[in-house]
Parts: sequence; structure tokens; C-alpha cells
Amino acid sequence: MKDYKKGIYKRFIKRPMDIILSLLALIPLSVVLVIVAILVRIKLGSPILFKQKRPGLNEKIFMMYKFRTMTDERDDNGELLPDSVRLTRFGKFLRSTSLDELPELFNILKGDMSIVGPRPLLVQYLPLYNEHQKRRHEVRPGLSGLAQISGRNAISWEDKFNLDVKYVDSVSFIGDWNIIFSTIKKVFVREGISSETAVTMEPFKGTKKERMDL
Repeated sequence: MKDYKKGIYKRFIKRPMDIILSLLALIPLSVVLVIVAILVRIKLGSPILFKQKRPGLNEKIFMMYKFRTMTDERDDNGELLPDSVRLTRFGKFLRSTSLDELPELFNILKGDMSIVGPRPLLVQYLPLYNEHQKRRHEVRPGLSGLAQISGRNAISWEDKFNLDVKYVDSVSFIGDWNIIFSTIKKVFVREGISSETAVTMEPFKGTKKERMDL
């Protein structure tokens, strides 16, 4: 019965709920989107949006949109400077308040993403996942997810992936709403923005140890 209910929710309820919630969010946040876009243009220049290909449901590649938070400063060889140098005070504010994520609401409307699900990561990570970690792509990636309310960038990659797969196995209406409310709380508290050794999160380089079930 539990699997049946989960199937009904995933197939008939979750996607319509995503559309309704993203539209309801975009209406009051439209002014915020415009203001942030103007500030990004003034403080960081063009382009206003950061666009990058990410893997989604069943590893299908899509273009994800975020507000830009870094400069494009480069060294004498034309290489981008480290994130810690390019991430400005304004950019840190956008990340800590999650305002940089607001354009992803349009990804949700398009069907690339969901309100709740594992965060979409880099395309170059795909060959590095073990069979367990690949399961995070069995659902649409989300604006927020179980890993984000459990530590965000302050927890290890292995813990993140275990939480992602735990979400895949337990996705439900009540669970999604618990994550939504917890996400709102986390935004105000501003927890887990960075890891202990990087301004965002260290690159994933694969894992050698066998996965641990939660």
C-alpha cells in the first residue's frame, strides 16, 4: 500500500503541485526577481543569469538558470580565479539567502526540476557515481531536498548522496511538505552555506568506499 501511494503521488500529484507552487511563488516574488536582476547587473555586470547544463530525471541534460554570484576575474593566462576570490560580498548574500536560486522556478515550470528533489549537480560528475549514487536521478532534481535541510554544503558528498537516495526511496506528499517548511526555516537561519574547507563545496572526485544505507 505504501508503494502504491508513493506511485500515485509521483505520477499524478507531484508534478501538478510543482506547477501550482512555482506559479504561486513567482507572482509575489516577481518584484524581488526584478530587483535582484538589477542589482546583479550593477554589481557584477553581464550576464545577469548563470546558465549551466545539469543532469536531470534519468540523467537527461537540461539548462539550469541561477542569478550570477561571481565575477569573471581571470589571471594573466586567462584562467578564472578561485571561487574565494570571485565570490563577492553581494554574491555571498545572494547565496546565503538562496535568492540566487529563484530563476530555477522557471526550470520547475518547464518540467526540468521539481520543488523538492536531489539538487542538480555537474554533468562531469556522472561518470564518477557508483550504482547507488546514480539512483539520485530516478526523480526530478529539486530546488531543495533532504540533503539541503540536513546540512547543505556542510556535510560530505557521501552523506549527501545517501540522503538523496533515501529521498528517492521515501518520496511522499507529507515528506515533501516537511522539506519545504524546513527549507524556509533554513533560509532564515542561513545554515550550511559553505563546507569547512571551501566557500561553497569541494568538487566531487568519486568515492572508493562502499555505500552505507541510512
